[in-house]
Amino acid sequence: MKAMRSRIPPLDDSVLFEAAIMPHRSLSPRGRRMLIGGLCALLLLTGIRFWIIGAWPVAGFIVVELGLAAFLLWQHQRSARCVELLLLSPDAIRVVRTDPDGRKRETRLSTGWLVVELEERPGRVPGLLLCAPGRRLEVAAALGDEAKRDLAQALRNAVHDVRNPRFDNPQLREP
Repeated sequence: MKAMRSRIPPLDDSVLFEAAIMPHRSLSPRGRRMLIGGLCALLLLTGIRFWIIGAWPVAGFIVVELGLAAFLLWQHQRSARCVELLLLSPDAIRVVRTDPDGRKRETRLSTGWLVVELEERPGRVPGLLLCAPGRRLEVAAALGDEAKRDLAQALRNAVHDVRNPRFDNPQLREP
């Protein structure tokens, strides 16, 4: 989970908790080009070998295979532009999702009845759910198990702090 500065204006100036969730991509654009280049070289050698032994139709399939690999790597890299932003204020939590094309969708849930749940799934990463009366919203699907558990605990603590504010009165402090 990375923190990032939001371009989305908050409901008011009292955002108490903010989390930006972005999918992790370890392959840079340069690395992607190198991977495609390596695949091209490997498939070219394979194609030449099949051409020499007389199985020339295999070359067409190799070209299709290379095109499919390049397309899938491009799609994978493109999905890295997705961002999910959680903004908690005293009256609501906003979940703002940005798709790879830059379109934003916003969902608001009241903090009054908000419950943060981790739904255990055998053999899979648990689901992080924000539950309000009549609504269940899964968030942070891009995170792994440990990061999702940390986010769930941080959200629970933030919601608890919203519901149970602490007022600091200097006159009531012990001398």
